[in-house]
Amino acid sequence: MMKYNFFRKKTIHNILLEADAIEKRGTSNLRKTLTVKDLTAFGLAGIIGAGIFATIGNAAYNGGPAVVFLFLFTSIVCSFAALCYAEFASLVPIAGSTYTYTYIAFGEILAWIAGWVLLLEYTVGNIAVSISWSDYFTSFMEGMGVKIPDYLSMDILTALRGHKEVLALLQNGKTFENIPTHLTNAYNAWETAPHIFGFHFVADIPALAVILIIGYLVYIGIKETRNVSNFMVALKIFIILMIIVIGFFYINPANFNPFAPNGVGGVLKGVSAVFFAYIGFDAISTTAEECKRPQRDLPLGIIYSLIICTILYVLISIVLTGMVSYTELAVGDPLAFVFKKVGLHWLSGVIAFSAVIAMTSALLVFVNGQPRIWMTMSRDGLLPKIFSKIHPKHRTPHIATIVAVSMVFLPILFMNLSEVTDLTSIGTLFAFVLVCGGVLVLQERRKKNNTDSELKPGFQVFYINGKFILPVILIGGVILMFIYNHNFISEFFSICDPKYAGIPLWKVIAHKIPIMLFVALSIVMLVLTYIRNLSLIPVLGLLCCSYLMTELGIGNWVRFIGWMLIGLVIYFVYGYKSSLLNKHKSPVIEFVDNDNHTTATES
Repeated sequence: MMKYNFFRKKTIHNILLEADAIEKRGTSNLRKTLTVKDLTAFGLAGIIGAGIFATIGNAAYNGGPAVVFLFLFTSIVCSFAALCYAEFASLVPIAGSTYTYTYIAFGEILAWIAGWVLLLEYTVGNIAVSISWSDYFTSFMEGMGVKIPDYLSMDILTALRGHKEVLALLQNGKTFENIPTHLTNAYNAWETAPHIFGFHFVADIPALAVILIIGYLVYIGIKETRNVSNFMVALKIFIILMIIVIGFFYINPANFNPFAPNGVGGVLKGVSAVFFAYIGFDAISTTAEECKRPQRDLPLGIIYSLIICTILYVLISIVLTGMVSYTELAVGDPLAFVFKKVGLHWLSGVIAFSAVIAMTSALLVFVNGQPRIWMTMSRDGLLPKIFSKIHPKHRTPHIATIVAVSMVFLPILFMNLSEVTDLTSIGTLFAFVLVCGGVLVLQERRKKNNTDSELKPGFQVFYINGKFILPVILIGGVILMFIYNHNFISEFFSICDPKYAGIPLWKVIAHKIPIMLFVALSIVMLVLTYIRNLSLIPVLGLLCCSYLMTELGIGNWVRFIGWMLIGLVIYFVYGYKSSLLNKHKSPVIEFVDNDNHTTATES
């Protein structure tokens, strides 16, 4: 009977041998050009995107001026994960990011899931950012007096559905003036679109154009990508600092009262939106093989970018809630709105331009990261070998880049993915949970084998024994929940609440499953931390990210689990059998054989 080993692991020693073999191949390895400055700029490019220009408005509306503490809280949560990423990055300077780290800590099947989830995160995230970029770009051009037709700035299904909905509303007696703007725009797009071979030509041309341009930059090389990214980061940081400095002169202290109008519950309503503003630093780790000194520079780039962004976000939230009342901030472009409110219309135009720049640089980082995940999984045999091909001139994973860009380009033609953008957050948080858990696994291995030098990274998460501290933190959290959000506690234990009237019992229970899983995980981690003296920082990172996942709703969990199940089918059908570990063959040997070089010696 065949014995299956779904949790076979890659050793750090062999991974480093693979990296060394790849580097010795000369023309086939990636070009090493990135420094600490470049990595920090990549982090800033990825983090400072649409989030700070859009989602901060609703977060401030719900939380009031106290939203500044939400930014601080989220930065602390992200810093737990960032420190864990930094430790892994210094230990294993390979482009696979969470996928490679999970392979080392938990084994192949979880590594596959991690890689598969990263593909979802990057693909959906890039689609959403491209469409959002198009919206900001068309608004900016309209402000400059250039009107882009609706049929050239919208996907075809949105136009078709909007057209049908408007017709139905008109038949029911509604007047065109009373129909929401987004529906009238869709109606106009369908009505004014030219006909080609009998079909309405409706396409989001700005979104398609930007993903092609970014894809081309990523295709031709990391040096070109770096130069463009550094320029855009410098420009948007300058504009953000200008916004902060000018905005401080228009702060009205009366707007800070009340400070937390909706209490802790109101502040926490914005947690998902604010988290959106922080994701991106993890993409730095996908550039490991293009760093000059990855084991030193990657941790520094991750930490520096997170610190700089936190400072900027806190200052912006103070300016935003100080310039106008929080009650007016439930808008899609809050920064532009507050400066229009105080009469600085010219600056609102500058902000619209900076939003376009910010999202362009973020898109550059994420499009750059996705094919490198594919490349690493392909090297290990879990994906077809073609994805690990390196362009002989540009030294980039060109086939993986073309496929990754195509996976973004094609859906933009006919899809509006606003309903699934939360998948980006849940995928990122899941990756954070795996990395934090992976650091705990490595720390346990070090305890058992102090002499194993391969387990000792250049950067380590500083150890704080969580044995007694974690119980205090969890008990304190429960007490605060009873004091400031007691309705949540009563709702959690009730299935007879009036608000559930008419809802089937299984649906009521289903919506409680994520928080139930979190409670169970908290109890398990509490016991393990007490028994095994686990390190506090990765434990807190794991628990905090798990909690944020519960805030994303059961619908996103269902879609997320569905995506993982599809991935598992592919793994069992193709990945398990094709894995180089299944063939008992070192990836080092496989790479050399493929290039008709002399076979390396497997350790």
